[in-house]
Amino acid sequence: MKVFVTGVKGQLGYDVVNELRGRGIETVGVDIEEMDITDAGAVHRVITEAAPDAVIHCAAYTAVDAAEDNEETCRKVNADGTCHIAAVCKELDIKMIYISTDYVFDGKGTRPWEPDDERHPLNVYGQTKYEGELAVQNALDKYFIVRIQWVYGVNGKNFVKTMLRLAETNPRINVVNDQYGSPTYTFDLAKLLADMVQTDKYGVYHAANDGICTWYEFACEIFKQAGVDIEVAPVLSTEFPTKATRPENSRMNQDKLTENGFERLPSWQDALQRYLKALRTVQ
Repeated sequence: MKVFVTGVKGQLGYDVVNELRGRGIETVGVDIEEMDITDAGAVHRVITEAAPDAVIHCAAYTAVDAAEDNEETCRKVNADGTCHIAAVCKELDIKMIYISTDYVFDGKGTRPWEPDDERHPLNVYGQTKYEGELAVQNALDKYFIVRIQWVYGVNGKNFVKTMLRLAETNPRINVVNDQYGSPTYTFDLAKLLADMVQTDKYGVYHAANDGICTWYEFACEIFKQAGVDIEVAPVLSTEFPTKATRPENSRMNQDKLTENGFERLPSWQDALQRYLKALRTVQ
């Protein structure tokens, strides 16, 4: 099997390529230098020349707040770019995994979101990722849409690294305590995607490390596991305004994974412990 991966400079794409190659699966990894996904001609040429059996599409415009001021650019990447890739997958009759987000939902209530729930994004980023989902669903039969959330990995910027950096110069940190979700280690996600791409269990899935917390609770656990003595204060989202509205409820039902024979990701606390250990080895 040969797998084509986009966004290899990002947290998830980096881990996906490493996981696939570690399993002995032939892998072609690209980022914007090798293939600008907003250029339909380039997408067609590069993927066709690679002649893969599947595409795992990790590349995305993920600057959530900046997207509010750069809607056109965000849409070109997340919606149009995904449409270009889906069109080539259809032409070559190959399977596609599209990485989406909990931000396609409006974040209301407390019930975990089901894969087939109605999508009502709150911000530009979520809207363009929703449009990407539609592009995949309208073009293909052999697709996986995998919604993920609160991701962190060794390669790139993330919440864990930000908290540890802030702790170096601040005796106290304020962290939002009214948004609920599941912190997710890209190393664990990559294992699931490598399993998934080798099957034909197509459809829409939710994938995250097991368990729910708030950003405040996540921060407290980061400092506890890292052995950092710092005061962490819980605050409301209204006290921490951002340009893009964030969903309060990002709980996602992942039962579909086990129903289709896929292994659930370990607890977020376990994942964090392994991540902090991995960080120490690369520093």
